[in-house]
Amino acid sequence: MYLIALLLAFIAGIAMAVQGTMNTGLGKIIGLLESTFVVHVIGTLVLLLLLFILRMGRGDLSKIPNAPWYLYLGGVISVIILYTVVASISRVGVATATTAIIVGQVGCALLLDHLGYFGLEKIPFTWCKAGGVALLALGARLMLMK
Repeated sequence: MYLIALLLAFIAGIAMAVQGTMNTGLGKIIGLLESTFVVHVIGTLVLLLLLFILRMGRGDLSKIPNAPWYLYLGGVISVIILYTVVASISRVGVATATTAIIVGQVGCALLLDHLGYFGLEKIPFTWCKAGGVALLALGARLMLMK
């Protein structure tokens, strides 16, 4: 099961790089904020299809009021992510932007794991993990070299 989760994460990484590139292309044609809007509308339509027509959901939407308000800020963060990915890829390229994104993700993930935020299990910080982030940052620096 652990390997399947890692494979899914790897696939997510591939999808993010492809999506960022596609969104950047769309942003160059219709604008950055406009492309972010279009991508969210299309995503919403796909989710409506999956949830209400194909009935693929396994959760319970009636429990929406039970979640703390701050957990709904993910929608706001999604807009920030899409916009900033498109803005960065168009300026520094897919590989460099993706490397910086990964360094930011892993650095923040270490903190979130350590603190156990948003109801997740606490996973203690280690200096070995910090070394991994440092190596990622070094890799990002190498990606910037011409």
